[in-house]
Amino acid sequence: MRRRTARMVVARGDAGFAVRGYAIMKRGYLFIALATLFFSTMEIALKEVAGLFNPVQLNLTRFLIGGLVLIPFARRMLRKRGVRIDGLSLVKLAGLGFLGIVVSMTLYQLAVENTNASVVAVLFSCNPVFVLVFAGLILRTQILRQHVMALVLECLGILILINPLDTSISTAGITFTLLSTAVFALYAVLGTKMCAKYSGVVVTCGSFLFASLEMAAIVAVSRLSAVAGVLADIGLGLFADIPLLSGYTPFSALMMLYICVGVTGAGFACYFMAMEATSPITASLVFFFKPALAPVLALVFLQEAIPVSMVVGVLFILAGSLVSLIPALSMIPAMALGKVWCWKQGRA
Repeated sequence: MRRRTARMVVARGDAGFAVRGYAIMKRGYLFIALATLFFSTMEIALKEVAGLFNPVQLNLTRFLIGGLVLIPFARRMLRKRGVRIDGLSLVKLAGLGFLGIVVSMTLYQLAVENTNASVVAVLFSCNPVFVLVFAGLILRTQILRQHVMALVLECLGILILINPLDTSISTAGITFTLLSTAVFALYAVLGTKMCAKYSGVVVTCGSFLFASLEMAAIVAVSRLSAVAGVLADIGLGLFADIPLLSGYTPFSALMMLYICVGVTGAGFACYFMAMEATSPITASLVFFFKPALAPVLALVFLQEAIPVSMVVGVLFILAGSLVSLIPALSMIPAMALGKVWCWKQGRA
């Protein structure tokens, strides 16, 4: 009788742990939904303030505040892993920040200013194509058959979306978008080893903060009369005498607050909390849903039309993402059980 009672207590305890563990997973899916919403409205918010702020000015403000928002999450992760950032890693973070934020995000803002927000959102979501190429070349990552299929489908989607025969799409906008996507993919690949050591949130926070310092230095240099004159003479007047406080109105200030605190700060925070509550594979669903959601939101808020070529292109891109994700997604139930077990062990 006592043994039966003991088994019943243990069973009830296991059930309780399972319920709480799955509650953590559900919270992770909520974070995925929030991150998807924030990231899908990014191009819309940037489009709303396009022309009001200098691209470097906007990115400096955006990533400085976003980096500050991520500091508590980064510190918690460093304590959890029991590691400290050494001098060489700080230098690497500075390099990653320059590549992924200063260069890529400046090109990104120029893309938003030169073409539709929906086009930029969908094309940038194809960065796994470039990640796959760079990972194979730099990290010697094994490229599997499903990766090749995904690459082909996403490239077809890009071609259909761009539609070279359609002259209404800005060539400059497409060029800036693809360059930004490629550079950001290179940033992601080069940061892989550091992410494995320190975690993604630490690398993201560090690169944001270092990039902010680098852009502040660029702003300071651009204000030197001799430098500003040379930049203006060679057709780079956009980067001469960069302002810091101009362009603010009540509306643009609210949009800037949303871009900095919402999209860049809360968006990345939700993404990394989703990763902790579920898994990196599950959290990557954010970038699966974004190409489908972003054009709809651009239609609602910016009245940007959704042409047939975009619909077909997005379907190909989603198909490519799905082909790449299917093997990983099939592991989610097992990962969910693993999360429950790990949570239980942590409470034991």
